[in-house]
Amino acid sequence: MPLEKPADREPIQNRKMEVSSYRRSDGQWDVEGRLRDTSAYSFQNDYRGTIKPGVPIHDMWIRLTLDHNIIITSIDVAMDGTPYEICPGVETTFQTLKGEHIGPGWNRKLRSLFGGAKGCIHMIDLLRPIGTVGYKTVKREVANKNPMNEREDTPYQINTCHAMDSNGTVVKERWPHLYTGPS
Repeated sequence: MPLEKPADREPIQNRKMEVSSYRRSDGQWDVEGRLRDTSAYSFQNDYRGTIKPGVPIHDMWIRLTLDHNIIITSIDVAMDGTPYEICPGVETTFQTLKGEHIGPGWNRKLRSLFGGAKGCIHMIDLLRPIGTVGYKTVKREVANKNPMNEREDTPYQINTCHAMDSNGTVVKERWPHLYTGPS
């Protein structure tokens, strides 16, 4: 069900984030994301002059390549649209993610490595869902190749949200041996 009809209003800004994952021919996975901010009105920018409605204020891309252990083996970054000339200078900073593992603590790791003046908040905003999609993609793909592992190990979804509460009905039905609620 969609949201209730809002009050009369006019648009100001739009942010779109898209994240997709891909199985590569070499056995790894690519997770690619794009963040795009646009304004509904023209405004002056010291670096780019007048930015017209619909023209991206931010247009940024990130691709992570992941191995079967959810280790980042490669990272590509592009800043096609930025509000300041200096912004693309931070692109190489994100190469420090090469060799990092995506898993619990991912958002904390991003803040530690790239928080404040060390990085770009827009790229961090994009890396959060890229990490989530990458983690889920690899976990699911690896489990599908070896279904016994999923039965032996605790699935990564347990206790990650309300629906996957170990005391809840979903866990009771899908993984009764991991159910911790009342009998």
